[in-house]
Amino acid sequence: MISRRIIRIKVLQILYAFFTSPDTSINNTEKELFFSLQKTFDLYHYLMALVLDIQKFAEERIDLGLKKHRPTTEDLAPNTRFVNNLLLSKLKVNIPLNKYLEASKLTWINDEDLIRKLYVTLIDQDFYKEYMKAPQHSFADDRKLIEDIFKYLILDNEDIESLLEEQSIYWNDDLDFVVSMILKTFKKFREDSDERQALLPMFKDEEDRQFAKDLYRKVVLNHADNVILIKQHTENWDIERIAFIDNLILELALSEFLYFPSIPTKVTMNEYIELSKYYSTEKSRNFINGILDKALRDLKKANKVLKAGRGLIGEEESE
Repeated sequence: MISRRIIRIKVLQILYAFFTSPDTSINNTEKELFFSLQKTFDLYHYLMALVLDIQKFAEERIDLGLKKHRPTTEDLAPNTRFVNNLLLSKLKVNIPLNKYLEASKLTWINDEDLIRKLYVTLIDQDFYKEYMKAPQHSFADDRKLIEDIFKYLILDNEDIESLLEEQSIYWNDDLDFVVSMILKTFKKFREDSDERQALLPMFKDEEDRQFAKDLYRKVVLNHADNVILIKQHTENWDIERIAFIDNLILELALSEFLYFPSIPTKVTMNEYIELSKYYSTEKSRNFINGILDKALRDLKKANKVLKAGRGLIGEEESE
């Protein structure tokens, strides 16, 4: 579930903490790296629980309407399409989801105001109104509604972003990615899926888990060599004046060029230039692009970039 792009972002964040906190050790910050990745996996489950709590709030509204002293016609014959949503029904009994939520103690029980606000916003949405009044519906229709809730209510929601930031500093940059993984998960659910339907694993495979550890350690252990290499390719720059985060991005990319033979250099270039869009200025982005391009050419001439297997993809084109 956790992509290599997220791994790179988390490694960058932990490296920043390591190099700016003199009392930290490589072992402790490595533990923090994996804790940070675990928190991303927590958020994946936590947000699925959120939509279930919105459904629960809707059920409670229906029950209150039925218990009114003088119920209206609508109270007596409520539209139960949302509360009986087929995808939510499967999520509610999903064993992997419930086990994880119970073990991690993740709950929205203290956020009733947020749940209420989300529900009130939801019932005013055109996509919800159309769903509720449609003469017929299918499992695909039910799944699309939940996908729309994540796309249009949960993403870019200031209340949710603020709450997540208060709960964990590790969730500051995770919302977009986690929602995309949740939507990917929903595609795996079918009308005949049972309570054992698998969710996404934390890592695609053991290789990705090892990549996180190796990338972090390679940058830390080769920091002095990386600094020398960066100085060699920034002759007209005062390295002390280069933004610290830009230096770290350069170190990460150089480490992948040199120490990860299975990763194509084009992939590394694209990933760190993309990452710089979020963590650097436009001027820095162009600087990073230029330095990496120059450094890669020189490293190849010196036969220091040794790629193998998948790492050879695209290498002929770049020579």
